[in-house]
Amino acid sequence: MQEFFAEYKTLIVFLHVFSAVVWVGGMIAMRYAAHPAFLQIESPAHRMERIAFALKGLFTIVVPFVALLFITAFIMLQAYDLSNTEFATLGDIKEGIWSLMAVNLFVMILRRNRAVKLLNEGNMVGAKFSLELIGKYMVPANIILGSIAIFLGVALSSSL
Repeated sequence: MQEFFAEYKTLIVFLHVFSAVVWVGGMIAMRYAAHPAFLQIESPAHRMERIAFALKGLFTIVVPFVALLFITAFIMLQAYDLSNTEFATLGDIKEGIWSLMAVNLFVMILRRNRAVKLLNEGNMVGAKFSLELIGKYMVPANIILGSIAIFLGVALSSSL
């Protein structure tokens, strides 16, 4: 693994950082640019349909990058043999944050899918509750966690 990493280090690190940027940046764009625009839609049903549609697009984009982030992280952990260094704890924290974010992402996907089902059944209250949790709490939590993980990654990479 170390030889593979040595040969493709720049590409692997680029893909890792780019994946984090797409994931966190996508959530920032959705929460702080798109979401306020959706709130301007007067019809609650149409607003929720547009939010659900946009979330589907976001999730479709970020899921492959989440996978790529984990693949590149695994390669780097093995190549640097991080678990046998003084930086093992920092690496474990960063890995834990991204893992928690991934679980949160997949719960968001399930909530979004449930909201679409509820919308199709005419259950506006249930759909609104599902979508509100995503926008008010789940996306902001992942933005904060992702920002911390990116900072830890920068700190870690400057130490290796």
